[in-house]
Amino acid sequence: MTVAWWIMVASGILVGIGASFTGLGGGFLMIPLLLFLGFPAQKAVGTSFMAILVISFSALLAHNKLANVDYRAGLLLGVGGVLGAQVGARLLEHVTTAHFKRIFAVILAGLAVYIFFKK
Repeated sequence: MTVAWWIMVASGILVGIGASFTGLGGGFLMIPLLLFLGFPAQKAVGTSFMAILVISFSALLAHNKLANVDYRAGLLLGVGGVLGAQVGARLLEHVTTAHFKRIFAVILAGLAVYIFFKK
């Protein structure tokens, strides 16, 4: 067992809590971790989605027990997300890891500013 393995498990626990609490999916935390561990951008994103799949299913079960799921809206959003994910994955193939880090940071900073100042 390597240090990276323990970091991933511990981070997974934190991401699971954060994703289930905020609904953000966890990628905003998972991607920087994987980049820090030396993953190229494309592999970090793909690996993050694998983790998010598992985390999201677990969070869905928990929120379902609390009757906090609108399945119709979720499925409609999911259909659009499936289409967008196919385009996004192909676009990412044309972006270097260095550029990806900058783009990702700008998106996160923009979201943070928006959420902070939104009334």
